[in-house]
Amino acid sequence: MGFLSNDHLTFLFGLLGNIVAAGMFLAPAPTFYTIFKRKSSEGFQSIPYSVALMSASLLLYYGLLKTNAYLLISINSIGCTFEVTYLIIYLIYAPKQEKMHTIKLLLIFNMGSFGVVLLLTMLLMKGKPRLSVVGWICAVFSVAVCAAPLSIMRRVVRTKSVEYLPFTLSASITLNAVMWFFYGLLQHDYYIALPNVLGFLFGIAQMILYMVYKNAKRNVEEKSEQLAGNKEVVQMTNETESCTVDDPRMETKICICDL
Repeated sequence: MGFLSNDHLTFLFGLLGNIVAAGMFLAPAPTFYTIFKRKSSEGFQSIPYSVALMSASLLLYYGLLKTNAYLLISINSIGCTFEVTYLIIYLIYAPKQEKMHTIKLLLIFNMGSFGVVLLLTMLLMKGKPRLSVVGWICAVFSVAVCAAPLSIMRRVVRTKSVEYLPFTLSASITLNAVMWFFYGLLQHDYYIALPNVLGFLFGIAQMILYMVYKNAKRNVEEKSEQLAGNKEVVQMTNETESCTVDDPRMETKICICDL
């Protein structure tokens, strides 16, 4: 790709990052269609969507402070739109207790925390210092978001089941991290590039776990069926033996059960 300039490569990776990230934002759509269709939140939690909204909001603010960051602005605008839509649907159909919990979460976390960041950086800082502080906040929050799948990975190891770890999602996370890492690297924006190194590593780790444990559940089921079959054979053998008695007159074994 020697014929492509730095600006062309930056645009290419940013565009690909937009496409992959848009697919990830669209991933929960079938879930929320089901919620809409059944008029019930189906026991799903709102926390992941609140966290995703916070992340997209911070990155959107950071993109607005930068120059020539329209690709960063575009994808996070899309992200905010999708997450707000998901949360509205959730609030409509969730039970009262979950609805109140989500409202508190949004007020304290999304509006409160984001509002404080916005207010302090707008009033107390200008120019590069403001951009730097917001960049660090975005980087720290992105690292926290990247570390979130640790709980799912721990569950996979404990249960030896990949039920909660779809391979396509792990692959998308990895690919998304690669695109935004190179986008940040080419722009010398390490607030974007560095957190995606961690995202890439966690994505690879998830795919490795999937490959290790994808057949584990099937093997366990096969072993359980085999053990159940052996147990049945042993039980039938014991029943047959219990059905025989010694006849002292005939000096033979006579079966007294009805086979």
